[in-house]
Amino acid sequence: MKITKIDLLFSNPVEDGWRPLFCRIYTDVGIYGDGEVALSYGDTLNAAFGILQDLAPMLIGMDPLDHEVIWQKLYRHCFFALNGGPLTFGGISAFDIALWDIKGKAFNMPVYKLLGGKQRNSLRAYASQLQNDWGENRKPARTPQDYARVAEIAVQKGFDAIKINFLTFREDEGRYPETSQTAFLDPNYMETVEARIAAVRNAVGKKVDIILENHCYTDKLSAVQYGNMARKYGILYYEEPTTPHPDLLSYVYKETGIPVASGERIYSRWQYRQYFEQNAIQIIQPDIGTCGGITEVKKICDMAYLYETGVQIHVCGSPLVTAASLQLECAIPNFVIHEYNINTVMPKMVGLTKHDYQPVDGKFSIPDLPGIGNEIAEETFKNSEIVTIK
Repeated sequence: MKITKIDLLFSNPVEDGWRPLFCRIYTDVGIYGDGEVALSYGDTLNAAFGILQDLAPMLIGMDPLDHEVIWQKLYRHCFFALNGGPLTFGGISAFDIALWDIKGKAFNMPVYKLLGGKQRNSLRAYASQLQNDWGENRKPARTPQDYARVAEIAVQKGFDAIKINFLTFREDEGRYPETSQTAFLDPNYMETVEARIAAVRNAVGKKVDIILENHCYTDKLSAVQYGNMARKYGILYYEEPTTPHPDLLSYVYKETGIPVASGERIYSRWQYRQYFEQNAIQIIQPDIGTCGGITEVKKICDMAYLYETGVQIHVCGSPLVTAASLQLECAIPNFVIHEYNINTVMPKMVGLTKHDYQPVDGKFSIPDLPGIGNEIAEETFKNSEIVTIK
């Protein structure tokens, strides 16, 4: 089997201006595989599409079943890929996902079978980024009542875990500036944020887990101050309290006692190693769409298992990346919970792919179709800028 051509898709904008970037790898036996680079927002779109065009020619003529050989070729030949980085590793990720999709279709089995089988038949999920509200006409949560309402919706939908950034939006309008979230937080700011957390805890009761999301906006001083305040409300774990660095995250964990989660900005085995050695992260969050694909993320998860570190794959791409993530999550022993990002389930987003997998009572089933279990929709091909590499 040989790779004959690759289509690269720059999709039309979907909700909030996100523009998912896809690839489809074709073979000489009629099997194709789909992948995605999960850099559809954050001012990286053109660069990410460019890296796909730069790397794609290296795959032409290769055997798509040789995913390790191809991974090493892309990693070693792309000069700036060594040690990782979002753009080069994002490009590698998209192609690697597509190669696993081809492999599953070639052997007529889902990817989880190729990874060794399912460790569990369903995956617990949490509702993520609730500060952005639900639905098409959503508005940012600002008052404690807003936060309570969106949390209650999640519980009504069957979730028993939620993740919220309580620090982002002002009560009146706009966002808090990043400068207000570092050093020591203003007492009025702290009072506002605590009122939001308390409202959510009162709304959902004691049996629903709350995850704090900081998006790296806080530093070690404000993160510790905030975490120590929030701890009494029963926090499951604390996501990205500081810029990813093992010394900083270790400090936050030791000073607050709240398990720390991070990883969407950590891009390789080489980068993760020191975090494991310092017990700096208790829940790793690699993204299959930016961290080197299924091939690399599986190795990172295996490394984490040595240190009894849990895994929550970071998910903020289209339903294509969701399907790929479910395949890997069910196959690893140290899975903790799946991220159900409400930003990625808006109508235009779910229309990008053939299948739309949704949780039932807060749990996902695993796609059993051959490959990753999802494909780019034909409509997406019609509504995308396409570059073909032969």
